[in-house]
Amino acid sequence: MLQAKTALITGSTSGIGQAIATRLAKAGANVVINGFGDANEIEEYRASLESEFGIKAMYSGADMTKVDAIEAMMAEVKSTLGPVDILVNNAGVQHVSPVEDFPVEKWDLIIALNLSSAFHTTRLALPDMKEKGWGRIINTASAHALVASPYKSAYVAAKHGIAGFTKTVALEGATFGVRCNAICPGYVFTPLVEGQIADTAKARGMSEQDVKEKVLLAAQPTKEFVTPEQVGEFAHFLCTPAADQVNGALMQMDGGWVAQ
Repeated sequence: MLQAKTALITGSTSGIGQAIATRLAKAGANVVINGFGDANEIEEYRASLESEFGIKAMYSGADMTKVDAIEAMMAEVKSTLGPVDILVNNAGVQHVSPVEDFPVEKWDLIIALNLSSAFHTTRLALPDMKEKGWGRIINTASAHALVASPYKSAYVAAKHGIAGFTKTVALEGATFGVRCNAICPGYVFTPLVEGQIADTAKARGMSEQDVKEKVLLAAQPTKEFVTPEQVGEFAHFLCTPAADQVNGALMQMDGGWVAQ
């Protein structure tokens, strides 16, 4: 269904981004993976996408906090695979601290990576999407794009910013065949979260199961994690004709968190 489309997924060397990249490759899109990690593991993953799905896959190690690196990546993608048809702004980072103690450098990092990078990739991809008359921009937001939690000021601010940015881009692209939406997951079970569970259990003297249920999933009525694969399926749906009239939506995948 997505044959000959080029999909760029930022922050896709693991977790949610990797699941989205895999699902779009399965649908026939050529994919660009981006992020940091072990070089051998990244190459193994990139090669596996090509061999399993018969598509082209390239890797960019661009630092998404640096404007010049983003611009260079977008130019390289266009010259190698063609203009970006599907842009998934997924790169992100978290830091937890009270506002008065929040490190300024952490604030700047989170705003740059979680919010500003989406602006830069979008501004560079949008002209070609408009010219083609088709494009899909998917922003990985969060339940924290809709509600707040203590000690996550930068993350919540960035995700609320992504929510507003999504709506604005959706309006600007509406008559050009471009659709922009945000997926808003609750807690997703990724290797990063798995490590946090073990660390939290040790620090609090709790079992890992109690950490899952009483700490991480306390806000999610289903008491179940979202899986990366579920987010990948949702992202794929937003690229199908069935979602042609889905535009500017903040789509919750949070087990009922925001419904409370």
